[in-house]
Amino acid sequence: MIAIALGALAGLGQAPQGWWLLTLCAVAFWLSRPALTGRGAFLHGWLFGLGYFAVSLRWIVSPFLVDPSETGWMAPFGLAFMAAGAALFWGVSRWIAFRIAPTSFVVTALMIIIAEVSRSYILTGFPWALLGHVWIDTPLSQLAAYGGPHLLTVVTLALAICLVWIAQKRWVALVGPVFAALCWIGLTVGPAPINDGPIVRLIQPNAKQSEKWDPERAQVFFNLMIDFTGQGDVPDLIVWPETAISYLLEYATPELDLVAEAARGAPTVLGINRSEGLRFYNALLVLEQGGIVSSVYDKAHIVPFGEYFPGGELLRQFGIDSFAASTGGAFTAGSAPRNVTIPGIGSARPLICYEGIFAEEIGTAERPRLMILITNDAWFGPSAGPKQHLAQARLRAIEQGLPMVRVANTGISAIIDARGRVIAQIGMNEANYLDAPLPLARAATTYSKRGDWPILFVILSTLLGCAVRSRRIWN
Repeated sequence: MIAIALGALAGLGQAPQGWWLLTLCAVAFWLSRPALTGRGAFLHGWLFGLGYFAVSLRWIVSPFLVDPSETGWMAPFGLAFMAAGAALFWGVSRWIAFRIAPTSFVVTALMIIIAEVSRSYILTGFPWALLGHVWIDTPLSQLAAYGGPHLLTVVTLALAICLVWIAQKRWVALVGPVFAALCWIGLTVGPAPINDGPIVRLIQPNAKQSEKWDPERAQVFFNLMIDFTGQGDVPDLIVWPETAISYLLEYATPELDLVAEAARGAPTVLGINRSEGLRFYNALLVLEQGGIVSSVYDKAHIVPFGEYFPGGELLRQFGIDSFAASTGGAFTAGSAPRNVTIPGIGSARPLICYEGIFAEEIGTAERPRLMILITNDAWFGPSAGPKQHLAQARLRAIEQGLPMVRVANTGISAIIDARGRVIAQIGMNEANYLDAPLPLARAATTYSKRGDWPILFVILSTLLGCAVRSRRIWN
């Protein structure tokens, strides 16, 4: 029960609370409690993770409550299975740490870092609510430009270790918090500079998930977005959210013509589904004057169990076609990530919803001028989900040194500069549009050029050194 409670307290470091100090104290206290057996080590890690993910991923119940009479009963099971599954990474890591060095909380901390890296990759990855994300709303988030989200996780565990040592009156450990405080001061960024860049218009219709695909309500939302698009001075770029048009691209020519007419010559980026034979794609397109589609990007990292069923093609071999993408039972992933060209602005890295959480997948061969993320966070309801999703978008901007234009169906839509500062935004559950200048890009960051490899090398080398030292001691 103590392990679960500590994990729950640690989860409050994630947005929207952002209580990072509580996370540090909870993790430090958990690390300081030794396990007596391998089984106990696994349970200690798994129960801590269970509490942590139950709190930080609590928004996962919202999709089941879109139609509560049909799927509401599944909500608690969805959260329980999600939290229990993610916590396995921490349980296994604590068990491995016990096998390497039973009494070393430093080795435990290193293994938890590896667990956080692992869940970013294994089974297509789910790097949501990483321990390092607790720093996104602080100056230490700027460290992500050098080592990405996993460097922030290293900072979290390193400071937790320092707290344990300080509690043991090993005063040399004060160097850690002092150094972190100096970094905090040195990395603090002031207000965003005044910028006269291209004007970008964000269009947020606030279409509730329960109404989004209703034919009558979908037309109301479409008309609202057309109205927002045609108001005021003509901007340099207009961005609509994910699946803004409810028809397939092949049948949406009249709607696209209306969008182009309302845009009055400005390029428009919007989300729509499209098909090729029996295959369906979640797409982003660039629409130019005259209703010409100049670029189409298909979502490359699709959501397991949301957009496709893992093993669906295998089941087809046994006569079960309803889950196979090749028979229209699921979405098909697009090809490798690539940029699209925005007339008058330049190259842009498109991202659709879920893709925005994968720091390691953002980079492309050509460095773009900006990132554009379109999403439908209506699934998350008014919970912590949209705020955590926005926080991760801010982190992507810091990592890449690029501004991001983020447009969400129900919010939060925002323009984010290359330091992760929100320049302008439309709040949750608000139907509105907003014009703001596109911030400048920074020079390519270390993380945008090197990715995760440097920090992974340091983590694994340190773990290897600890393992060798531990073997010498025990032998």
